[in-house]
Amino acid sequence: MRVVLLGPPGAGKGTQAQKLSEKLGIPHISTGELFRSNIENGTKLGLEAKRYLDAGDLVPSELTNQLVDDRLSEADAANGFILDGFPRSTEQAKALHAMLERRGTDIDAVLEFRVSQEELLQRLKSRGRADDTDDVILNRMKVYRDETAPLLEYYRDELKTVDAIGTMDEVFARALRALGK
Repeated sequence: MRVVLLGPPGAGKGTQAQKLSEKLGIPHISTGELFRSNIENGTKLGLEAKRYLDAGDLVPSELTNQLVDDRLSEADAANGFILDGFPRSTEQAKALHAMLERRGTDIDAVLEFRVSQEELLQRLKSRGRADDTDDVILNRMKVYRDETAPLLEYYRDELKTVDAIGTMDEVFARALRALGK
């Protein structure tokens, strides 16, 4: 099963991706983790990404796309994966479609974890990160909305909305139901 997870910062995507990965026996592929591991291992793509990150810039889509494409080529992703943090734009979604088309496959499901803005503010502030001020959090939510609204339309045929309010296990049960599991 090939699944894309969408949702704002604080919606619990990483937690649910890990639980789904364990339950379905497919890898959880996080772009943040891909960047970290490629940088730590000193790969060519990792070093290139590090230059952008160190300068405080966004890593260009072409570079992110290549990292994801390389990861999808690994044996453990042959029968499926949970993508977390990618795609972030329609451009990246089209690139993902092309990657999968070359492999003779496509996305099976897109789960959107939906949480109210008030709940997200509360969750993110309770994490205790120094940079999680109201302004920073609200800006991250706006960036997410601006980037993701077109993705919801792009994936309208595969999209399933998951209410992400409740305990981890309640949300997990909803996610499994949305996937027909």
